[in-house]
Amino acid sequence: MEILSQMWSLLGLLTVLQNVLPSQLLALLHSLYESLQDLLSPYSYFEIPEFNGYCGVDLNDLYRHAHLYLNAANHAPAAACRRLTLSRSPSSNRISFAVAPNHTVHDAFRGHRVTWTHHVDTAQDSLEEKRSFSLRLPKRHRHALLSPYLAHVTARAEEFERVSRERRLFTNNTTGSGSFESGWVSVPFRHPSTFETLALEPELKKTIKNDLTAFAQGKDFYNRVGRAWKRGYLLHGPPGSGKSSLIAAMANFLCYDVYDLELTKVSDNSELRSLLIQTTNRSIIVIEDIDCSVDLTADRTAKKTQASKLSLKSKKPQTASFSRCEESGRVTLSGLLNFTDGLWSCCGEERIVVFTTNHRDSVDPALVRCGRMDVHVSLGTCGVHAFRELARNYLGVESHVLFEAVEGCIRSGGSLTPAHVGEILLRNRGDADVAMREVLAAMQARMLAAAAAAEQTESEEAAGVRSPESVLLMGSPENWDALSGKKRKEQHGGGNNWDKKVKFFVRLRSLTRSDPGR
Repeated sequence: MEILSQMWSLLGLLTVLQNVLPSQLLALLHSLYESLQDLLSPYSYFEIPEFNGYCGVDLNDLYRHAHLYLNAANHAPAAACRRLTLSRSPSSNRISFAVAPNHTVHDAFRGHRVTWTHHVDTAQDSLEEKRSFSLRLPKRHRHALLSPYLAHVTARAEEFERVSRERRLFTNNTTGSGSFESGWVSVPFRHPSTFETLALEPELKKTIKNDLTAFAQGKDFYNRVGRAWKRGYLLHGPPGSGKSSLIAAMANFLCYDVYDLELTKVSDNSELRSLLIQTTNRSIIVIEDIDCSVDLTADRTAKKTQASKLSLKSKKPQTASFSRCEESGRVTLSGLLNFTDGLWSCCGEERIVVFTTNHRDSVDPALVRCGRMDVHVSLGTCGVHAFRELARNYLGVESHVLFEAVEGCIRSGGSLTPAHVGEILLRNRGDADVAMREVLAAMQARMLAAAAAAEQTESEEAAGVRSPESVLLMGSPENWDALSGKKRKEQHGGGNNWDKKVKFFVRLRSLTRSDPGR
């Protein structure tokens, strides 16, 4: 009781002194007390406010990184906190965690204990809140720990932000022609395609994933060799081979936004550069069916020929004026080349440019050379492993009695595109036996059609019936007889191959007839 009475007396004395002493003297005493406390304390404290400066306008990037680092759901400091604030945005199913106001979180770095405290103060006569983080480090090791630890916090925060943020799918907007209007409109990107569900051969899938991982982690390498941090992919193959699904899987694997650039909506090269400037880092810029873009991949030799014909007709050198008229008011090949590999292509970082085409030979060689399209991915019909992947995804089966017959058709040239196989399996996903028989029948029909077409071509060549294209390939008429003689020899020598195909078809039909009995 005596101790309590003395404490009350001391508090009363302090209250009297606070009312009597001038405010300047009280501030000086408070400053001396804090200095004495800092001198005797074994820790150093660093304040990280939410906004920079006194105006409170610019957000402190270090505060944002600390907030993301501490609020990661799978992070040890957040898990050890006694009280967390949970929230979820309307456009996302992910639950975000936040350290409750005026609570402390402990962390460890290089064998030392680090403490974060989240301060939230409300100003008098105002609804505004002043937020800040207080970082406590051991005073003896603060110089050795501060910079590496903040770099560690920033790296972890950026990785968490990349994985957890909502990805967007952008397309260029024709109405955004004003200087202050965005040229892109977006929707949430929620495509379910992943590398685990893609119908690709294992080696190709592994190669693409390793290349993407090396690119995403190659910031220091690209800076060291003096190259822009970007990567070019050319995806070529027939319709339905999975080019769009591969792009979606790449975006989900890297957690990148996707910009689908429609070149027919772009008026000229200046607008194309403006669209490039407005794209963000960590994004994939896609131009689909590049060979179908107007006047971009045309044969430049044909253009020169046309210009020379016009100049000869008019007896005047009009080649330069023709070129200027042709390239004004539209996107040109030169503009697209600068978009992918010129000076404007380095205005951002960590970008992937993807071109898709159904016919690789129709694309101008300047667009697909090394340095612009670094990786060329050929996507075709389903291989053996790709078909098994589709059967596992759609039907949930690891093996089937008709797998051997289907794989035989694939090796004999009867393979279908992943889109065709997927449609058959989707339509019959309730019955695996029916689905497998229908896939086998479709492959057999494809093989029979290919064999019939080949037989008809050989018979026409043997009879001397030639198309205009074959005339161009064979050369002058004097060489026709010699070439037709060679074809006859090849036809007689290929009889054994035809007998093997017929026997293979008979065996496949016997398998399909015996399947219901099994």
